[in-house]
Amino acid sequence: MRRATAAKWLFALLLLVFLQGCSPTRIAYDNADVFLRWRANSYFDFHGEQSDELDRRLAAFLAWHRAEALPRYARFAEDASARILRGVNRGDLEWGYDAVQAQIREALGAAAAEIAGLLDGLSPDQITHFAQRLADENRKFAKEQVQGTVEERQQRRVKRNIERLEEWFGSLSDAQLERVRLYGERAPFSAHLRERDRKRRQAELLAILRAREAKQRLVQWAEAWDRGREPAYARAVRATLAEYYDLLLDLDRTLSTEQRAHAAKRLKRYAELFVSLTPQ
Repeated sequence: MRRATAAKWLFALLLLVFLQGCSPTRIAYDNADVFLRWRANSYFDFHGEQSDELDRRLAAFLAWHRAEALPRYARFAEDASARILRGVNRGDLEWGYDAVQAQIREALGAAAAEIAGLLDGLSPDQITHFAQRLADENRKFAKEQVQGTVEERQQRRVKRNIERLEEWFGSLSDAQLERVRLYGERAPFSAHLRERDRKRRQAELLAILRAREAKQRLVQWAEAWDRGREPAYARAVRATLAEYYDLLLDLDRTLSTEQRAHAAKRLKRYAELFVSLTPQ
C-alpha cells in the first residue's frame, strides 16, 4: 500500500507543478525520495532492513517514473497548451480528464507492484499504527470537508476554485468570478459520500495488509482507486464533473488574450520542466 500511497503523494508533488513555479517544482521532484520516505515512515514506522528495502523500492519507482511517465506528462502539457491557445471544447476537457485518470492509474499500479513485497512483511503493530494514522486523517478530512453549514462549505468551495483558476489565468473579471460562484451553487455537495468512500477503500486496504496478500491483490486495488463507489457518490462525481466542464467552457468563451496566453505559457513551461527531469 505504501507504494500506492507513495504514488499518490508523488502526484501531490506533481500537482505542485501546476500550482507553483518551475524552480520549486524541480526542487520538490528532485527530493521526492526524501519526501516519500518521510511520508511512508509516518504511516508505517519502517526500521532496519525495512528502511533499506524501502529506499531500494523508492529508487526503482522514481527511476521508472522519470523514464516512462514524465515524457508522457511533457507531451500532455504541450498538447494542452496548444488546445488552450486555440480555445477548448468539451472534447478537449474529456481528453484531458481521461489522460490524467490514465496516468494516475498507471503510476498507482506501478507503485503498488513495487512496494507490495515490503508491505507483506509488516508487523501487526505497524498495521495498527497505520490504521491509527488513517483515523487521524479521517478526522481532519471531516473537519475540513464535511463539517459546517451548507453556506460555509459553499464559501470554501468558491474560494478554492477562484484561487486555482487565478493561478492559471491571472485575475478573473467580475463576470468570471460570478460564474465561479454559480458553479459553487450548482455542483452537488458530496463530501459525506466521499468520506464514506475513503473509509471503504481504507478498510479494503487494511484487510489486504492483515491477510498479507499485497503481492496478490494490491495492484488491482490501487488501479481501481475510482471504482466500486456507491451509486449516489458515483452520480455526484459525474454531476460535479459535468458542472465543472460547463464552468470551464463558459470561462473559455470570456478569456482575454492575456489570460489565455498566461495559461498556455504556464503549461509550456511545465512541458519543458518535465523534459528536463527526464533522463537523457
